[in-house]
Amino acid sequence: MAETTTLSATLPHMLPACPHARIALFAVRRMGAHGLADARAAHTLLTVFGQDFRRPLLLLRTLMADLAAHASGQIAIAPCCCARMTAAEAALLTILAQIETAPDKVRYLMSDLLGVRRVDGVLASAAAVSAAFADEGRPISC
Repeated sequence: MAETTTLSATLPHMLPACPHARIALFAVRRMGAHGLADARAAHTLLTVFGQDFRRPLLLLRTLMADLAAHASGQIAIAPCCCARMTAAEAALLTILAQIETAPDKVRYLMSDLLGVRRVDGVLASAAAVSAAFADEGRPISC
């Protein structure tokens, strides 16, 4: 029973139903664990976006670098094969999905995620990622 409680506390969220959010999550997990130049993340985006993969890839790398540079602490990410999400991953996907429709909500989520008040630069990176996915016909939704 203790293992179940620990698992649900560490990974409280189910994976998103949106396939585009799952792609973004996979790339975030790969880059978070293996660096911004991770070949599997790049290959996944190449496979999904085809010849137009560079913009989403570059913007995801930029977002990851901004998150790392501005976070006051560590941001928990799960391994790529994990069928559940951390609270931080769920917050990030919610930010990507709702940045255009609920800007006040995502500002609070990003502030909580990073542990800082000034999040405008990181929000701009997140908005660019969200737009890149949407512009290629793969909007992130949660």
